Amino acid sequence: MLRRLHALSFTLCLLAPACAGAATWEVDPGHSSVGFAVRHLMISSVRGEFHTFTGKAVGDPANPAGATIEATVDAASIDTRNEKRDQHLKSPDFFDVEKFPKMVFKSKKIEKTGDGKARVTGDLTLHGVTKEIVLDVEGPTPTITDPWGNVKAGAHATGKIDRKDFGLVWNKALDGGGVMVGDEIEITIDVEAAKKGD
Repeated sequence: MLRRLHALSFTLCLLAPACAGAATWEVDPGHSSVGFAVRHLMISSVRGEFHTFTGKAVGDPANPAGATIEATVDAASIDTRNEKRDQHLKSPDFFDVEKFPKMVFKSKKIEKTGDGKARVTGDLTLHGVTKEIVLDVEGPTPTITDPWGNVKAGAHATGKIDRKDFGLVWNKALDGGGVMVGDEIEITIDVEAAKKGD
C-alpha cells in the first residue's frame, strides 16, 4: 500500500508507510538520501545531495489517498564534492541560504499508477517560491523489523523541476554557444522510514 515521501524534496523525502492501520512514519536520515543532478557546460551532469533533512508520512493504508507527507531540507547542507562550488550555490546567486534556509515539501494528492508505483503531487517551497511538483514513487517496500525492533519500510522517488520557476536564474553564456548551468534539475530521493505509532 502506498505511503509517502518527504522530502524535498525536492524533496523530498518520500513515501514510507505500507502496513496496517493509520500511523506516523519518520524518515531515518542516516539511511536516506536527497540528491539532484544538473547539466554543466552542456556536456556532463554534476550530482549533489543535501545531508540535513527531516520527513514524515501519516496515513492509513486502507485510504492511501488521504495520507499526507511533509519534508524539510536544510539548503545549507548542500554537497557537490567541491567546496568552492558549494559556497557559490549557497550564495544569493542560487539558494541564498541566509535568506531562505529551508526547502519544504507538502503533499496534496497521491495516485496509484501501477503495482508498487504511485504519483505524489505536492507543493515545494524553494528560494521563497512555492510551486506544485510531481514525484514518481516506487514503493513502499514490504515492512521489516530491524534487529532493534523498529518497523521500517523504504521507497524511491524521482522527479524534475525547472530551477527558473523558483527564481534560480543565475547563468553564464559560453563562447561556443549554450550556457554554463542547465535549467532542468533531476531529483532522486531514497527513503528508509520507521513507524512511530498508530
